[in-house]
Amino acid sequence: MKGFVLLLFLSLLACESKTAPQGEVRDLLPKGEYALLIVESEGCIYCKQLRKDLQSQTLAQELQGMDVYSILYESNAQVRYVLEGRQRVSTEEELAKTLKVNSFPQLFFYDKEGKIILHLPGYQPPKNLLCGIRFVKEERYKTESYASYARRCM
Repeated sequence: MKGFVLLLFLSLLACESKTAPQGEVRDLLPKGEYALLIVESEGCIYCKQLRKDLQSQTLAQELQGMDVYSILYESNAQVRYVLEGRQRVSTEEELAKTLKVNSFPQLFFYDKEGKIILHLPGYQPPKNLLCGIRFVKEERYKTESYASYARRCM
């Protein structure tokens, strides 16, 4: 199990936003049914804490089967993404602005078509994040609101 947690941590680091080589476009397209996009900012202490939290065995297990991506608000690196059924290419900063991000971190759970299922603004403690992951993966969003689900979950 420690090997899996290490593997998840290494994949998160691989997804970490750095300036991409000239002309390279990084894909944020979901390979599975659902994906989590984390929008971070340089120097954000809550973003750093969220990264630590994602290394926990519980969250790593829950995130299995879900693609996890992160972008940096201040980055001009090119990314390919799908939003509301349309595939697009822009900078990480432009994507963050399109998503109306104004504080950090911001978490967006979305499906293969780019439909945002759940948006969690700000730092989410592990228990809250676990509820959000389950809400999406168990497809509870199809039958109830997140507020209703979260009251029972937390």
